Amino acid sequence: MSELFAEDEVELQSLVKQFLRSISDKISSAPSPECAEEILLHLEETDKNFHNYEFVKYLRQYVENALGSVVEEETNNLTREDGQHAIGSGHDTLIHAVTQRTRYSAEYQQMIHTLKNTMITVVESLKNKSEEDQLRKEEMHQEKQHRQSNIQFTDNCSDSGSSFSRSYGFFRQEQLQILAEKLDSSKPKEVRWEALKVLCRAPTSDVLSCESWSSLRLNLCIALSEPDPDLSDNALRFFAKSLSSSPLNVTREIYTSLAKSVESSFLSHKLSFPSGSATIDINRPEISHLLKQIRLMNDFQKEVTNFWIRHPEKYMEEVIENTFSLLSFHHEHGSPGTERVLEPVHLLALLDVKATWFKKWMHGYYSRAVILRLLERKYKSVAVAALQQCIKYNESCERFTNETTESGEQRSIGLVQRSVYSGKELEYCCFVHSLCVLGKLIIYTNGKKLFPIKIRKYKDPVTLTDLVVILLNIMYKHPRPLDRDCSHTGSDVLSPSTLVMEVLWMLCEQTECATECLYQTPVIEKLLTPVIALLNGQKAELKSPAATLSLIADILARIANTDRGLALFLFEKNLVAAHSERTFAAHIIVQFTQRLLDKELPSLCESDMPHSLCGAFILICRQMYNTCEGLQVLQPYGLHKALAAAWKKTTSLSERVQTPVPGAGAGSSTQELQNMLIWEETLLDSLLNFGATPKGLLLLQQTGAINECVSYMFSRFTKKLQVSSCEKFGYGVMVTQVAATAPGVVALHSSGFIRALVLELWSVLECSSDDVRVVRPKPTPIDPIDRSCLKSFLYLVNLLSSSQSVWELLGRQPLANKSEYTLREMPTSIPDLIDRLIAVNSDVKIHSLFRYEESHTFGLRLLNVLCCNLDSFLLLESQYNICSMLLQSQMRNVTDPDSSEGTIIIDSLSVERNHVLVRVSVIGGPSERRLPPRDLQEGEGEHPYPWPWFSCYPVPRCYTLDPADILHTSPDSEISAFLSSWKDPKNDGSWMEACRTLYCKVMASKPNVLTGKVLADLLEKVVAHLSKSASECFFSPARYKAEEKTVKNAVLSSVEQLGINTCLKYGIYLRLLKEEAANDLALLMKHVKIFLSTQRVKTSSELITHQEGYPGHDWLASTVFLIMAGNMEKSLCLLVSLSSLLTSAVIWPARIHASIHFPKEVAESGIPPVYWCTAHYVEMLLKAEVPLVHSAFKMSGFTPSQMCLHWLTQCFWNYLDWTEICHYICTCVVMGPDYQVYMCVAIFKHLQPDILQHTQSQELQVFLKEEPIQGFSFTNHLEFMGVLEHKYRDIVLADMKMI
Repeated sequence: MSELFAEDEVELQSLVKQFLRSISDKISSAPSPECAEEILLHLEETDKNFHNYEFVKYLRQYVENALGSVVEEETNNLTREDGQHAIGSGHDTLIHAVTQRTRYSAEYQQMIHTLKNTMITVVESLKNKSEEDQLRKEEMHQEKQHRQSNIQFTDNCSDSGSSFSRSYGFFRQEQLQILAEKLDSSKPKEVRWEALKVLCRAPTSDVLSCESWSSLRLNLCIALSEPDPDLSDNALRFFAKSLSSSPLNVTREIYTSLAKSVESSFLSHKLSFPSGSATIDINRPEISHLLKQIRLMNDFQKEVTNFWIRHPEKYMEEVIENTFSLLSFHHEHGSPGTERVLEPVHLLALLDVKATWFKKWMHGYYSRAVILRLLERKYKSVAVAALQQCIKYNESCERFTNETTESGEQRSIGLVQRSVYSGKELEYCCFVHSLCVLGKLIIYTNGKKLFPIKIRKYKDPVTLTDLVVILLNIMYKHPRPLDRDCSHTGSDVLSPSTLVMEVLWMLCEQTECATECLYQTPVIEKLLTPVIALLNGQKAELKSPAATLSLIADILARIANTDRGLALFLFEKNLVAAHSERTFAAHIIVQFTQRLLDKELPSLCESDMPHSLCGAFILICRQMYNTCEGLQVLQPYGLHKALAAAWKKTTSLSERVQTPVPGAGAGSSTQELQNMLIWEETLLDSLLNFGATPKGLLLLQQTGAINECVSYMFSRFTKKLQVSSCEKFGYGVMVTQVAATAPGVVALHSSGFIRALVLELWSVLECSSDDVRVVRPKPTPIDPIDRSCLKSFLYLVNLLSSSQSVWELLGRQPLANKSEYTLREMPTSIPDLIDRLIAVNSDVKIHSLFRYEESHTFGLRLLNVLCCNLDSFLLLESQYNICSMLLQSQMRNVTDPDSSEGTIIIDSLSVERNHVLVRVSVIGGPSERRLPPRDLQEGEGEHPYPWPWFSCYPVPRCYTLDPADILHTSPDSEISAFLSSWKDPKNDGSWMEACRTLYCKVMASKPNVLTGKVLADLLEKVVAHLSKSASECFFSPARYKAEEKTVKNAVLSSVEQLGINTCLKYGIYLRLLKEEAANDLALLMKHVKIFLSTQRVKTSSELITHQEGYPGHDWLASTVFLIMAGNMEKSLCLLVSLSSLLTSAVIWPARIHASIHFPKEVAESGIPPVYWCTAHYVEMLLKAEVPLVHSAFKMSGFTPSQMCLHWLTQCFWNYLDWTEICHYICTCVVMGPDYQVYMCVAIFKHLQPDILQHTQSQELQVFLKEEPIQGFSFTNHLEFMGVLEHKYRDIVLADMKMI
């Protein structure tokens, strides 16, 4: 069968119609003709009844009749040629070969040609019949028939290269041409209406690709602008269908036509609306029709961003340009009198009041770049119009400022769907839309370049600063208090204050935007003008002062949270206060906060939210005083005292509020109690934030509220809450800061923090869940400290970093050393933890651990870090005999315990014990001792651990390096000649200046000269000179003369005895002392102890560090003894003279401990000045000079102040070589005590690469404590210290003199 006859065509028509009816549901659900074509192509895969359709059976029979003989013949031929095709894998090859030959046969080509022509005829016949039926039947019937017949038939025959694979619709070009003619404006309405209805049912792709599309589009636009809704609505329906079902290259034409039509309608109609309270009905035909068109455009605007990136940029640019062209439309002459011109932006604002379309367009760079380019080059009038709307609304606020009731436009917009709007409401919608557009523009660099903008009736262009001031003025006239606990709903979202705050928040979040827009003098002046007025006793011109001030405080807090904003508040005199004197913003804010706390502003205290307002301004102050530089400015105001007083008063009031009784009407008392508790927490939280800096922690301790504040912090810490809405980090840094001091760690202990930390550690270390391992076994840890325990380990390191903290937690605390430990028994304190993890000296303790090796390794690692602090080690050794215990453990850990010749077993515990023993037994800097590594050697043939073990003293010599030669005499040096000419120049300042100049010169050129006797002579003469100078003698000159009997009867503690032994070993190693110097050193320590005991206050403090003198060894006295080469008399004389100098307050911790020279509250605080003075300024200078290091510390949860306290308390022993230690002491004495601060900053700068590296690996605090300061020398950093002196001496030294 190669031909089809007439009867076959009739039969085929019936089969095609039946087939189309069967699959009509599938095709009608397709969103576009392309999708319908895909459905037809894959129908065999998706329709289980595919082979049961009569049309499919007909086609299959037709193909079999036409090609059956050809297939059979080709199969026989191929089988005869090669029999292998008949079986196995060759079967598929045979089928493929037969198919290929059949496709190229003449019969196949004839069949395709015949089938193609026949199907074209059949489809054309069906189309004609469908059109005739549509003209005869009613409208509803026609639509029903259309759904059945509006099908495209496609046969995608991949074997044919002809046009048969194309799609065929029901509308021919001739029909579309006829429709275009029928749509002509000269035709009767009925004809045009019928043509539009037919056109709406036509496939969009056919209409848009037809030859008569240009005339069709013109006629459609004319129909769209017709006043008759029958025509315009049908035309709009066609546009809507086209926009929803066509690709961007087609929809851009539709959108362009729609935009041009809307623009021409506005131009021809010249619509207007009444101003003021008069209303306009948007159901008016001319307005309603435009509103529908703009809504269609707006819907498209919000959806087009989902797919325009997949098309060429020119298509997107055309859409954007047409939109801006429409929005920039305006009449040359506005409506006179009370009428105002209705523009496209008014209707767009009604539909999309918050400019969602514009926010979506600005979200991606792909479209944002085009938008900003077009606005800058061609459509700047859009930005100008938006700015004018904001200015107009601001001016209207000024005109109606005396109204007593708030205008209701923002209350009614967006709540319910309405058809009648007042002129004010319409203008307000436009203002909201314009503000949202501007807010999105100015957060981008190219958007800010549109400013300044020239506005009519304005002499000067409007800058970004002017815009922010305008927005603030709008907020002042329409304030609405912010509720951060619940989302805005209804009119709150559209209130002027909410909208302005959203814009200001966006600006605050971006540094560049905040710098250009907010950190400007006019803006800060505008923000603080009401505050200044109230401080001066004037009336603030605010509609609702309390609500407005709360909004102002929110913005100020966000500004203060940034470094640039904080500097603006603290250091720039940009405000005019009382008596026309310029002052700093910080001073204004803190004064206002104090007045609020003291309730000295009656106009605000009578409002219904004084506490929330006061809390908002306290938050601003908090952003300042939780930084070192901010506290420096705010400290004179005594804000901590005011907060403490308010807290105590609130606490007493809350205790008086009656407890609600069930059944009683206690609504008011319950609310009052709740408000009191919230206010009490706010005050506690504010006091707690003083603990963020070393000096602030001292102020917090003096308020007497440190225990309550730490308990409050612990409650929030356990919930993993942030410090505040402005802080990005949690309480880690603050916990570390508090733990560095004796009162702070006591407060942490009493709050339950330490107990919770120990229990958490034990649960992770020892009580891991076994049932979890069945499902997913944990990997065997390869690190000495498993990652799951690392966080707890670092918390413990931070907690026990300071020797004073260790003394408070461990002093007088014996270990349990029980005869039996149950498996469920968990440690709850630091002594318990040491007993179970470190002092594992019995089989009972070993068997009580589920993971003995991992847990004991953890304990030894913690012990190693603790012993880095010499005072902490001395306490542990004196109380627990740590060294003896470690040596015994090494002795037991041998291959043959019963034999004296057994070798120590190499395992993680023996390696760790060896490391700790060397660390605590050998004293020296980076080039004076060698610490054994913890890693085993991996080289072939090498011993896995070549370092010698030892289980008894002395320590093998390989762990000590040869000391540097110390020049005891240097007669040729300039410094020696200078000192030899010294003749006790009383009150001769020039001699001291000359000495400092020469000292810097020698340090820069020949630093090795300043050792031995030269250094001792220099110290003697400089201290003697300064102590006799009235201007340099800071403390009252000391007179000391102890009786021999008193000194002989003085008793040194076990810690002091151990310290003496440690110093003696170091002095002998340096060849500065001999064995017999032990008695002289002990005698010196007794003299110093007696001398300093007369300089201390009698305290009633319960701190252990205040019970028996200075907690720890006097490392400065030992250092001076070594400098003086063991001469006790010279050392004592130097120390007594030094005690009258300010330098002694910072370099000699034992001398200033609980000193009578301090106010009693400071002396009893338990916080040394080296922490709240030196370390405080180190943190302040680090932030300014080495910001990367400052940030690294904050990210790690550790603080620079803790390391400074560690280094300075033990005079850098074990961290610097002896020469550098001598230079440190000498520099602080000669150059001034502030050089102690500069030296610490220089060390941190020197260590910056290592600090950044170890911060990334989460081991910063371990690195700083365990590793010596490699490669540091005063010579290389003295110039940097001089720069710091020039910049900061006026601040640092002045504050040191105030201690």
